[in-house]
Amino acid sequence: MTTTTAELTDLTELAVSLSGVRKSFGDKTVLDGIDLEINRGEFVVLLGPSGTGKTTLLRLLLGLERQDAGQILVPRQRTVVYQEPRLIPSKRVLSNVIIGRPRGRQTADDGRRALAEVNLADKHRAWPATLSGGEAQRVALARALVREPELLLLDEPFAALDALTRLRMQDLVGDLVTRHRPAVLLVTHDVDEAVRLADRVLVLHNGRFGYDVVVDLPRPRDRADPAALRHRAAFLTELGVHDAPTASEDSHDHRE
Repeated sequence: MTTTTAELTDLTELAVSLSGVRKSFGDKTVLDGIDLEINRGEFVVLLGPSGTGKTTLLRLLLGLERQDAGQILVPRQRTVVYQEPRLIPSKRVLSNVIIGRPRGRQTADDGRRALAEVNLADKHRAWPATLSGGEAQRVALARALVREPELLLLDEPFAALDALTRLRMQDLVGDLVTRHRPAVLLVTHDVDEAVRLADRVLVLHNGRFGYDVVVDLPRPRDRADPAALRHRAAFLTELGVHDAPTASEDSHDHRE
């Protein structure tokens, strides 16, 4: 089968296109001929048990891994926010935000604007060691946004935060995505997070998408809304979980 990775250069609404994508590690197939399309401005959440290939899919979209078969089309401008902020301790906050960008006043101004968008305008000269966990993740988000991505990949970016900070970060990300309209793919184990943020939810199981549903609920979303509770119950069922605690109640740090 032909293996292709390329950049989308047209002006259609399509931001991501995967066709027949396969990926194995040794004798274990983690992605088994998956197809996926994500439109510009669409917020897609990917759920699935640990070890099912969610992070592998992100790495393929970033170009950090190469598929064994199939076609991947992605936009040129894409970036990622991980669970850990991955800030450089020896650089101040603004320098962390604009790292890798061309030097100059315009770049610095862009970095300051990105920090203002995540409510950290006054922290531009701070050292990473002085930041709280939530502040550090906001810096990581500003670093992603300053690149004006057409595709924003989020790899469990709130998992290490306390419950209240997590909710605030979810709201912030939702607002920023509405404003900037990148395509978004969020990997998470948190079904409440999926209900709160997603336009569409996928469940990855045995190397394939076993579930693909649109979450057509008004925003801001009320987790006690009967429709939201039905979505939550359906996601848990697809994950093989029943009567499970919410992610805010279960602070265990899951990693793939």
